[in-house]
Amino acid sequence: MSTEWEGVEAKKPLMAARNNRASSIWVVVASTAVAVAGSFVFGISVGYSSPSQEGIMQDLHLSLAEYSVFGSILTIGAMLGAIVSGTIADRVGRRCAMAISDVFCILGYLLIVFSKNSVWLDLGRLSIGCGIGLLSYVVPVYISEITPKNLRGRFAAVNQLMICCGASLAYALGTCITWRTLAIVGVTPCLLQLVGLLVIPESPRWLAKIGHSGALEEALQKLRGKETDISEEAADIKDFTEKLQHLPQSKMLDLFQKDYIHAVTVGVGLMVLQQFGGVNAICFYASEIFVSAGFSSGNTGMLAMVAVQIPMTALGVLLLDKAGRRPLLMVSAAGTCLGCLLVGLSFLSKEHHWAKDLNVALALTGILIFSGSFSLGMGGIPWVIMSEIFPIHMKGSAGSLVTLVSWLGSWIVSYAFNFLLLWSSYGTFFMFASICGLTVVFVERLVPETKGRTLEEIQASMNSSLAPVSSGINRAA
Repeated sequence: MSTEWEGVEAKKPLMAARNNRASSIWVVVASTAVAVAGSFVFGISVGYSSPSQEGIMQDLHLSLAEYSVFGSILTIGAMLGAIVSGTIADRVGRRCAMAISDVFCILGYLLIVFSKNSVWLDLGRLSIGCGIGLLSYVVPVYISEITPKNLRGRFAAVNQLMICCGASLAYALGTCITWRTLAIVGVTPCLLQLVGLLVIPESPRWLAKIGHSGALEEALQKLRGKETDISEEAADIKDFTEKLQHLPQSKMLDLFQKDYIHAVTVGVGLMVLQQFGGVNAICFYASEIFVSAGFSSGNTGMLAMVAVQIPMTALGVLLLDKAGRRPLLMVSAAGTCLGCLLVGLSFLSKEHHWAKDLNVALALTGILIFSGSFSLGMGGIPWVIMSEIFPIHMKGSAGSLVTLVSWLGSWIVSYAFNFLLLWSSYGTFFMFASICGLTVVFVERLVPETKGRTLEEIQASMNSSLAPVSSGINRAA
């Protein structure tokens, strides 16, 4: 009897520890859920223009050229938001930065709801662009800074999943509600995020950066659980941040110094390869591509593409902290390469008047393989890695640069795609396939594996001036 009682008593600390870990995970889950409400707004905003085109052009009597301005000005706004994203997030904190982006998005959607002409429509779209340009930087950074190292990749990848869900919802709802009502739908997640930001903790690493050690420990304790010993993790964050305080606050030109060039090359390189691999060309013009390849309508192919994107993004979220960043990136890039090759072959088949059924099969298969592969890794992992590799004293300027490069690349490819198709339809996709193939080599040679490592360990290993800190952290670990 006494032996049984001793066994029960021995299990109590284990059960208490398990319950404590579970309660702390829920704080991280809730904080991540609030942050990715911004990602959902991002997705709705990107997906808004396609289903709204016919209604807006009829109600406001817009020409195709005027509507094209409305569609593309989002990217201009996003570039403006990207330029200041790092500075704002460093000055006012991650939570306030998300709140500012929500204000821009709410203002933009309200301008669209009450617009009577193209001027108010464009100003609204520009404001939304500024908001999502800021969100695209601050959301993955916040998530990476609050999550434990063994869950960081999985949680950060939810950002891309919610972007896909938001875009899919906009596309689906846009077929059955008016464009003004769809704009009101876009306001809803912004309001929910503003409320949630009042209760979630601030990033402990940002609090360390501004010297609020007491607030750092309070936020970290809330994120890790009341009974969890956070002393070692808090000490590592403080030691690493204090080391960084002795270094000058980096400016944009400082990023290209020897100490930081590896991290900048990885961050910028992944964004360049992501955008110039053809993702925006395929996403924005998928319907047109299907029709050009021989489909009677682009709707069937579009629905099939959406049906592939969400489950493949979810699969990437589940695998990220198990398989690692590098393997998923290489598999994803290889898949996008194959997808582009198949689409290019479909256009080559059409130009040489091969069997029509072959054109259609190649186009559909290629785009579905591209969409699924991109969603698995290349869509979200570059943002995860961007949020991990830059030390906090350079994260603002480096993050702004990387985000700006991403949106600039998006604009260039979207603008140039129709001209490239006129030059050579199959040649365009063979070019995209070559860039996707180059991505595999780039990841294999330059991109580090960040799975299961603390942010401080990752950043110290990639920046030579922080090497002494790396050895201290490793000893502590």
